[in-house]
This record gives sequence, structure tokens and C-alpha cells, in this order.
Amino acid sequence: MSVVSEPPAVKETVTENWVTADNRLREVPPEPGPVTLPERVDELRLRRERARGGPGAKATEAQHARGKLTARERIELLLDPGSFSEVGAFRRHRATGFGMEAKKHDTDGVVTGWGTVDGRTVFVYAHDFRIFGGSLGEAHADKIHKVMDMALAAKAPLISLNDGAGARIQEGVTALAGYGGIFKRIVAGSGVIPQISVMLGPCAGGAAYGPSLSDVIFMVRGTAQMFITGPDVVQTVTGEQVSMDDLGGAGAHSTKSGVATFVYDDEESCLQDVRYLVSLLPSNNQEQPPVVPTGDDPQRSLDDLADFVPANPNQAYDMRAVIAEIVDDGDFLEFFEHWAGNVLVGLARIDGQTVGIIANQPAVLAGVLDIGASEKAARFVQFCDSFNIALVTLVDVPGFLPGVDQEHNGIIRHGAKLLYAYCAASVPRISVVLRKAYGGAYIVMDSRSIGADLAFAWPVNEIAVMGAEGAANVIFRRDIAAAADPVATRTELVESYKDQLMHPYYAAERGLVDEVVDPAETRAVLASALKSLRAKHVALPYRKHGNPPM
Repeated sequence: MSVVSEPPAVKETVTENWVTADNRLREVPPEPGPVTLPERVDELRLRRERARGGPGAKATEAQHARGKLTARERIELLLDPGSFSEVGAFRRHRATGFGMEAKKHDTDGVVTGWGTVDGRTVFVYAHDFRIFGGSLGEAHADKIHKVMDMALAAKAPLISLNDGAGARIQEGVTALAGYGGIFKRIVAGSGVIPQISVMLGPCAGGAAYGPSLSDVIFMVRGTAQMFITGPDVVQTVTGEQVSMDDLGGAGAHSTKSGVATFVYDDEESCLQDVRYLVSLLPSNNQEQPPVVPTGDDPQRSLDDLADFVPANPNQAYDMRAVIAEIVDDGDFLEFFEHWAGNVLVGLARIDGQTVGIIANQPAVLAGVLDIGASEKAARFVQFCDSFNIALVTLVDVPGFLPGVDQEHNGIIRHGAKLLYAYCAASVPRISVVLRKAYGGAYIVMDSRSIGADLAFAWPVNEIAVMGAEGAANVIFRRDIAAAADPVATRTELVESYKDQLMHPYYAAERGLVDEVVDPAETRAVLASALKSLRAKHVALPYRKHGNPPM
């Protein structure tokens, strides 16, 4: 019987932090102690760097390859340097299934917080397309809801930088509920704080309704698209083949649908004009827009203005040249520049005060009002009235556009939108008739009869039910037909009608024009009138809300 002996025990000798065993040395690990605050601060610093870095350099390179900046690069361009304060940087989704447990990123695909533009506080959220394509899930939506609530509570503008793939499919109905919360908050803030949407990437399906509810939409050509149903769905349902850009790009929405307020070729110039727009607006509906001295003399005489506008009411000219002469430094931020060009709308300053300009454009369809122009102007009047921006209306309008298509597509209803918007506006309202103002279009373009505070006219103005030729044809139809020389008789009767009812002082004699002014005095007259009306306040009757023709 064999005996297996036990191996001899190894004798250990402990000397301070070292153990000697079988001629080998090894370090004794120290007893774990409490984590210090500096160590926690170091961890915080590392976590912040990781959150700011996003999913990595490769994802950033892919974003740049698409011609787009990252969310944080955009925020840096938008806000004053070093002013951004982030909230929710460490937020992550809690979804399970479809491999989501292994895909968790700080920020959950949206960067939220606040900062300043020219020293004034604004709130901002920016989709990070590098994370889940900027898609919206529960945590993502919660972050947006929070910053929207903060903006409304602080009565400060809200700016969204949109670059997202829509609802996060892996999270199902909770993603859709997140959009519902966004829409509800936009409506709650409508007319209370400026809400600006900047489209820098895709925005599809129900997500498109968020920007459409906001006050202003900026779009960048080539990278931004908005549509309810994409090209694949369109082809399946209707058989039409169309690209994403042709369907919902900046070109389509700035020229056809009227969805895009401004369009740009690059993100840098787009975000620069977002800053400029903010500088023209108040922070909320309880404040006046900032008055910014420009150094442009409000009494400056417009000696060349009469040369821009032909006395012949049927001759075209560019109203933009008139606006550039009247406003401070010629700076005019035109809204919807490429849509419904027969009317011009936009913001400018006169004597440093922000004003909303609405003007007929004789260079396009003779400046006539049609469906598109009526909607465009009505939307702008309502926007200005919401934020205490005085309205200056430059009138040169031959009437509403006649035609079967216009009537059947609702020119009555759409024209009534502009009429309603002006009648409801309680801000200072000043109109100037440059040449002609005929029929219902004269009334709609902020005439004295619908509440303009002051109405001015140039000494060539013609305010009448219709043009003299048309009026003569109606009134003297039988006389002209029975005349030995109908042409000569018609010419004589046209001149007679003009002398009696269409001379420049007819409306002034009846109090429908407050003053006939020299075109060279237009800027000085407007500056004085705006100053006198700056403290205007109207006590409105109680009502839940009006019922405008939608």
C-alpha cells in the first residue's frame, strides 16, 4: 500500500505591503477605501466628454459626408459663444427588445438646453442624426417636452434644429405619444413665444406637423425634406415616381406648397439668419420688439422714390426697390420670397423699430390678390399681431384675380382670411396707397374702413370700386353704344369718371385717407406715425377665440 504524502506548506512572510512566498514577491492589494470627491469629479468629466463626443468619429464623418453638421456644431453656430447650458446629457432610453438593450447612447439622440442670441435667452433642441438617426423615442421626447415647458415658463423663444428619421419604430406607440406631447406644447405656446423650426435633414410622417405648427420654418436645400408620405408610399398608392427632394425638399416647399418661410444653400448662412430673425422679435407676446438704433436718419428724404414708381397705373415696377428705400439701411428680411410673389411680406426696421411690411408686387401678376397671396399675407399679419409688431401696408392693387379656378378653389374663403387677420390685429396699423387700390382688394389691404390707424396716399393714387375703363363700360354702356363715335365717347366718359371719382383727393375729402403725402416724405411720415402709435393698446372683448375662415 503506497502512501501519498501531502505537499509541504509554503511559509509566507508578510513585510509591510509585500508577501514573500517560495522566494516570489507579490504586492498585497490595499483594502478598498471610500471613493473621493475628486475621483467622482474626474468620472463626471469623462462622462461629459463621452456624451459630447457622441457615438464616435466614424459617425461624425458620415454626418459630414452627407453635407450636414452635427447637432452640437449647429448649436455652436446658433448661440453666442460659450452660452449653451445643456440639460439631459446623460439621458438614455429604457426600451427592450429588437436589440435595443445593447444600444444605449447618452443624450438618446437629441441635445437640449438653453443659451443666448445677442445676449437674450433662447431655448433649443437639436436632433443628433448620428444616434438612432435622430429618431424620437420615449426618453428623446421627454427631453424635448422638458425644454419646451421651460421655454414657455421662462417666456423665451424656442428653436428646434430638426434632423430626425421620425418615430423610433422599436419603441412603438410610446414614440407616437411623444409626438403628441410636442404638438400639444407647440399649440400652447402659439402666439405666446416665438417658435422657430430649422429643417436640416429629413422630417417625415407625423413628425412634419411639429414644424408646420410653429411660427417660422427655415430649410436648407439638398439636405432637408418634409413630407407626410415618402416617395415609396406615393409610388405604391398613386404610381407616381418622385425623388425625396422633388417631393418635399426646400425647392418644393418654398415655391409650391408655401410651407418653407426661408430657404438657404448651406447651414451656416441659415443659422446666421435665424439669429437675425430673433434680433427682430420680442422674447414673448408681453414684450415689445427690441428697438435697435441703426444710425439711418428717420427724416431722410426719399428723393429718388418717385422715379421707381411709374405714374401709369398699368406699368410694372419692383416694389422691393420701394421697400429698400423706406426701411433702415435697406434691410428687409423677406418671408416666403419664392411663393405667391404677387405680394411681399417681411420684417424690417424704421427708426430702429421692428415693423412688418405687407406690399403688393406690381412686377408679378400686376400685384393682384389671389388665393396664394391672400394666405401668405394673412399668415404674416397674424404672426406680427401675435408679437406686437406694427404693420405697414404698401398698396398698389388692381383687385382680386378673376377666373374659374380661383372661384372654385375658394378665393372667397381664402381672401376672407386676410380680411379677418387685418380686422383682428390690434397692433399699430398704417397703410400707404402708392398708385391704385380698386374694389374689394382695396378694403382688404388694411383700409381705414377695417381699422387702419392711419391711411396715407401718394398724389397719384386712384382709390375706386374699379378702374375707370371698366367703370365707364358699366355705367355708360348704352351711351357708348348709341354714340356716333363710340371710341371718342368712351374716352371722354372715362376721363369724366376719373375727374369726378378717382382724383387723388377724393378719398381724402371723405376721411378715408388721412393725408396725401409727397413720396419723398414717406419714410419721415411713417417714422413719425410709428412713434406716435408705439404705446397703442386695444381692450379686446372677452371671447374664447375667434372663428376665422380656416
